[in-house]
Amino acid sequence: MTAPSARRAELLELAYGYVLTEGLAGMSLRPLAAAVGSSPRVLLLLFGSKDGLVRALLERARADELAMLEQVRDGAVAEQVWLWLARPEHRPVLILWAEAYARSLVEPGGPWGGFAEATVRDWLAVLGGSTLTLAVLRGALLDLLATGDVERTTGAVRQYLGV
Repeated sequence: MTAPSARRAELLELAYGYVLTEGLAGMSLRPLAAAVGSSPRVLLLLFGSKDGLVRALLERARADELAMLEQVRDGAVAEQVWLWLARPEHRPVLILWAEAYARSLVEPGGPWGGFAEATVRDWLAVLGGSTLTLAVLRGALLDLLATGDVERTTGAVRQYLGV
């Protein structure tokens, strides 16, 4: 990877917006480059390879995740986390998270490698090490992403939390 530059940072943000809408799984450099006003050659120059770009995008997604977790460190953490997860405007980043998480398990040697494990550590740190709480939130999140049923999934989380 080359030294960070303003253009690299700009293209990373534009590419991040693109993958939030289009996903990462079938990402092709030509359509991505066209969408962000660049060329595949420039993307390869700035990120080293397609895998380098994917890693940079996953780091960017993880930065969003960590920022969210920082916001909910006080009070009833698990409930605050769930309320953030359930907000409709967060669906694109959560779908990207689910995609990256699954790919990290299926292709551990690829650019996704380590993503799932790192997010587990991040979330456990915020949730006081409660693996059960993490499992409940992740399961409810996957159900929410699959069905869009906020009422049912929020009810299940609240029942588990006793609130």
